[in-house]
Amino acid sequence: MPTSDDTQHPETSASPDQLATDDFTVRHHALPSGLRYTTTTGRMVLRREVTTDGKSDGFQPKAEIFLVAYTADPDDAGDSAAPRETAAPRDPAAPAPAPAANRRPVVFAFNGGPGSSSVWLHMGLLGPRIVDSGDVGSLTPPPFGLVDNPETLLQHADLVMIDPVNTGFSRVVDGNEAGEFHGFEADRDLVAEVIRLWTTRNNRWLSPKYLVGESYGTLRAVAVAGRLFDAYGMAVNGLGLISTVLNLATLDFAPGRDTPYALHLPTYAAIAHFHGRYGDRELAEVVREAEDFAGKEFGYALTQGARLSAEEFDDVVRRLADITTLDPGFIRRTNLRWDYAQFSAELLRDENLVVGRIDGRFTARPARQQDSINWDDPSLVAINGPYSAAINHYLRAELGYENDLPYEILTGRVQPWSYKNFEGVPVDVTDTLERLLVHNPALRVHVDYGYHDGATPHFAAEYVWAHMRLDDAARARFCHHYYEAGHMMYVNPECRVDQLGALAEFVSAG
Repeated sequence: MPTSDDTQHPETSASPDQLATDDFTVRHHALPSGLRYTTTTGRMVLRREVTTDGKSDGFQPKAEIFLVAYTADPDDAGDSAAPRETAAPRDPAAPAPAPAANRRPVVFAFNGGPGSSSVWLHMGLLGPRIVDSGDVGSLTPPPFGLVDNPETLLQHADLVMIDPVNTGFSRVVDGNEAGEFHGFEADRDLVAEVIRLWTTRNNRWLSPKYLVGESYGTLRAVAVAGRLFDAYGMAVNGLGLISTVLNLATLDFAPGRDTPYALHLPTYAAIAHFHGRYGDRELAEVVREAEDFAGKEFGYALTQGARLSAEEFDDVVRRLADITTLDPGFIRRTNLRWDYAQFSAELLRDENLVVGRIDGRFTARPARQQDSINWDDPSLVAINGPYSAAINHYLRAELGYENDLPYEILTGRVQPWSYKNFEGVPVDVTDTLERLLVHNPALRVHVDYGYHDGATPHFAAEYVWAHMRLDDAARARFCHHYYEAGHMMYVNPECRVDQLGALAEFVSAG
């Protein structure tokens, strides 16, 4: 495992007369590869400027945002650090020169939910130490553990893991309302403010900057990139979108909205394939067949509604049964339209099993076999314990940060989540991404998909890209990576290695 030295005293960046102060703890470590790095762990106080009758009342604290920053020590930053000057010795009476710019890339990362901490990307993929959770069929039993991550992205970039309000240890300051930050716009602005402030304090404005988000975190990443550009003039070099959803309408099984039913079909086929319903056929062949039918005959049938003839309806039922391996009677009763919770309960009903949503490879026995809908997610249940144990041990024992608050892994305390900016229209940030790609011709986009991801199906994300108003040059700035795993594809160790290899290329390309 990485080695570390003793904990330094917590640093504060606010004067004693202020109501809240940063509580960062700093430790120094080394990777087995020899890279030396520093961790800064704790809560950053964000403040708002308050005015009364047009007069300033100063900056009052509003929220304490928990983050873990990994930065390579200057001597180990390699060519990414600015060269030292060789000028004549400086006059001791002269002002100290500004610190040299650090050209090493920095990655700001967060998960989604809304209501998720950054623990999944932090302890599952990016960090130097990751959870020992095992994978489907070979899960690690309690009390679990931590292992080194030889492929950590820290080898190639500095990392800043961010927890929004009410996730992790992040909370509002006493006297403020947490609900203020539980919405698209406020959350976007807060995360952007954290990135701006960290970048400024650490002299990283001239570092290549990347935002990496997962699930709702991909929507947040695009929105935050837009906010950084519009409010602060900060252009990012790349967006890493893991298990992508930029238009929530593609996932919303709402009356009168048929598109999501077709966009989920290839995922249903991939999950059925994993559970042995396709014999020895190749996954790629199965997925291509489902995509072709979803984009043509099935999409057409859904638009026709009651205008389909009985013969056409029967033919679609038969094809859907072949592709999904679901019972034709179920498909007929649902009028060709079922959501993922129904699919989860139905696919392996004859085996008295339900399948996961976050990761359809996982299964569990239902509490009530007769239920037509499954709301429990066996994949999330399987990994929640290992990740909870890992982060709670790691922060105290290895990073030296202590806090008696519960570390909120995945919480409902952020609900209800406000989308007031999108009243009457779908929640969609593709126009922001289109604009960023135009204004920043160097912006690149890395996209990771899991074939067994029932939460953000790959075909739904592909649908969004296909409908974006981009020229060929902009589309060439996207790179797409597919994995035989779920929403958190890094749960599969082989996928994690491949995923980090691709991310390393992405952040190292400038």
